[in-house]
Amino acid sequence: MLRSASQSVSELLAMWKNGDQEGLRALTPLVYDELRRVAHRRLRAEQTNSNLQSTALVHEAYLRLMDQSPKQFQNRAHFFAIASLVMRQILVDCARRRRALKRGFPYKLNIDDEMAVAKSRDLDLLALDDALLRLGQLDPRQSRIVELRFFCGLSIDEVSEVLGVSSATIRRDWATARAWLYRELNKAARK
Repeated sequence: MLRSASQSVSELLAMWKNGDQEGLRALTPLVYDELRRVAHRRLRAEQTNSNLQSTALVHEAYLRLMDQSPKQFQNRAHFFAIASLVMRQILVDCARRRRALKRGFPYKLNIDDEMAVAKSRDLDLLALDDALLRLGQLDPRQSRIVELRFFCGLSIDEVSEVLGVSSATIRRDWATARAWLYRELNKAARK
């Protein structure tokens, strides 16, 4: 996203936080379009015949985000970090419902090459969620990095901005987290 658009989102979030509803009205198309791009990227690689589409995912995420108090959103990066968590939870909830309906047919997603834990590998979203919860107990920052990269599609530099650590640290933690997840997901697949 362009720097000026990033600043605009942060400024509009600040206006909304201060009670200015015009800030929310102006903010809506900016964040909605970005959320739609994120949702499209997340679902584009889907391998099943799921009824979940990017429009439905972004609408659900947007509604949940608008129900949040504006005081929770500090800036653009923080808003999209929370959006990544909301989208993750929506996808995991959907996967749980599908699994409950069709035992033995887990919801799977392809990870884009740039986000790959293992290239050209289908992931069971529930196994990924379980692995992320375990990773979060071992290293919360690495778990957040995976959430922000995979579920929100943020770049290394954007994750660095959200978490307030250097890009070099994010790259190292990202590489470590991918290796750890690869091992954990392989263990889960063998069970």
